[in-house]
Amino acid sequence: MAFVTRIIASIATLPLVLAGQTPAQPNLEGIWNSATVTPLERPTQLKNKPFFTPNEAAAAEREYAKRTAEPTREQVARSKGTGTYNSFYREWGTRTVKTLRTSIITDPPDGRIPPLTPAAEANKQRRLERMKRVENPEDLGLQDRCLAFLTAGPPMLPYSYNSNYQIVQTPNAILVHAEMIHDTRIIYLDGRPHAPASVRSPLGDSIGRWEGDTLIVDTTNFDDGDGFYGDAGGNFGWDRNRHVIERFRLLDAATLLYQFEIDNPTAFTRPWKGELTMTRSNERIFEFACHEGNYSLTNMMRGYRASEGKSVGARR
Repeated sequence: MAFVTRIIASIATLPLVLAGQTPAQPNLEGIWNSATVTPLERPTQLKNKPFFTPNEAAAAEREYAKRTAEPTREQVARSKGTGTYNSFYREWGTRTVKTLRTSIITDPPDGRIPPLTPAAEANKQRRLERMKRVENPEDLGLQDRCLAFLTAGPPMLPYSYNSNYQIVQTPNAILVHAEMIHDTRIIYLDGRPHAPASVRSPLGDSIGRWEGDTLIVDTTNFDDGDGFYGDAGGNFGWDRNRHVIERFRLLDAATLLYQFEIDNPTAFTRPWKGELTMTRSNERIFEFACHEGNYSLTNMMRGYRASEGKSVGARR
């Protein structure tokens, strides 16, 4: 929280927009949670159904609760694995988005991520092969290295836990602090242009403006992280040419509608869009010390080396 306080203090020193230039705007400030049972992509059996009825949404919520229930010891034993986090650490969400959509993706109409371009697909396959035969930490996904999670975005997508954000609003900038890896993005509202193309970062360069009750954010200048979060976080394959437009609008005092558009012509065969709702929370955001506690990365590298040793020994 001390880090967020310092960022807020620095924002407060930015030049204010001219009086009368910006009318009073909706207050987005607070803690917001995006956990939901609504999937990113629409299930194939719902291909032509963009919305649930209320009864269908309730049934989908019950089915999701069954699917994500804690496995019994017998089920874990039969799986012959150790599993990962148990349900105590998960935050799957219990409700569909309040708009009752059947997927977060709204366009293409089938609710699915569009195909990658041939070059991006080839790059994705190369990355997946590197993840199977890891020689260096750089071969792993971004989240395995505690560098980025898809919750920070943009676009800001829900995860299986820590899908929480703190929004701090000033007249000249808005701060969005993601709980996962405590990434913080500053959206400037003072009319400045984007940074030069040579200045890039994992979160990009965000500039915003108000149109009525909607905050519109334009983000470019992403770096070469390639968007490969690892198996658990998805392998979308976007690249440095990603251009994201986001819209934030209050549906009511406790509900924030978040919409996004992705245009990345070197990665995807067409643009795609999505939306979800976030719920206001009275909880606090705690530091997610991913790097400080990332002993699993060392153990993964040891595991890969041990597997290589067994393979060499078997060939001999």
